[in-house]
Amino acid sequence: MSETPPPAPSATPHKRRPRYAGKNPRRFEDKYKEHGGDAATIAKVIASGKTPVGTHRPIMVAEILQVLAPKPGDIAVDCTLGYGGHALEILQKILPDGKLLGLDQDPVQLPKTAARLRELGFNENAFTVHRSNFAGLPQILAAQNLPGADLILADLGVSSMQIDDPTRGFSVKHNGPLDMRMNPQRGQPASDFLQKIKPDALERILTENSDEPHAARLSPALAGKTFATTLQLASAIRTVLPAVKNDDSDLSVRRVFQALRIAVNDEFSALETLLRNMPGCLKPDGRVTILTFHSGEDRRVKKSFEAGLSAGTYSEISHEVLRPAPEELRANPRAASAKLRWARRSA
Repeated sequence: MSETPPPAPSATPHKRRPRYAGKNPRRFEDKYKEHGGDAATIAKVIASGKTPVGTHRPIMVAEILQVLAPKPGDIAVDCTLGYGGHALEILQKILPDGKLLGLDQDPVQLPKTAARLRELGFNENAFTVHRSNFAGLPQILAAQNLPGADLILADLGVSSMQIDDPTRGFSVKHNGPLDMRMNPQRGQPASDFLQKIKPDALERILTENSDEPHAARLSPALAGKTFATTLQLASAIRTVLPAVKNDDSDLSVRRVFQALRIAVNDEFSALETLLRNMPGCLKPDGRVTILTFHSGEDRRVKKSFEAGLSAGTYSEISHEVLRPAPEELRANPRAASAKLRWARRSA
């Protein structure tokens, strides 16, 4: 009686997927259940007040919809498309016959968001994408043969997808290259920026971009130095400040990172261009809302809207900022620094 020969070994042996390390793995790459869209895991992450990796939770949606009051047939612009959360809510209000233009300068996230919204049924007639920052809005409207928009939204925050991805270099949650560019294909990374800048110029940036109280002490220790990774820079900041009393060096780390991000991406200049062009981009009686996350941003928006009201360009503006409701802050702590201002174009 002949024996059955054993099966031949597979040319490509099965490779076991890495174990999901604990309930809350720390490494970005280990969170494959969140990356893969596992519903149960994502629900647990959201319930804990956190944002699943690779996603973004839109902030102050109800307040924005109340101010913008989108209706069927409106022409809308989302100046910072991001994950598309705000855009989705607006699209559902302006259809049929309405159209939304989605702008974003991030070449990594923009195609993903466009594909996600296309899968939800929003075709080219309802939704177009434009790889640009909001300073280019007048040119985009002209290219679309649109005289203006009925409503415009600009969310100036950094998206959770950018913050959480260590390869983008926006935060110290994980070690990664010190980059911070919204568009990694343009400009210089933060590491090059720091290596070339002089101490007095860095001190001005830290003061103006993040109100850093230790700017004079930090700038000579950081300017002209080489920091390849986010954790190297964070360590250098903490080394300078251990003797500072009644202050948390972690706060200074966050402020320095914020100041560098604003400088690397020339964010204030782009915002000032948007504010200067805004009245010409709105139809008569059109509405604009801007979400800011830093006093320098909010100050610029406030002054621009007040100047427009005095000049008669705007018929009404928000004289006080709107803030996230306590319920939203409990559910999404990343909304804590958000401030919303709005204005209405004169008829």
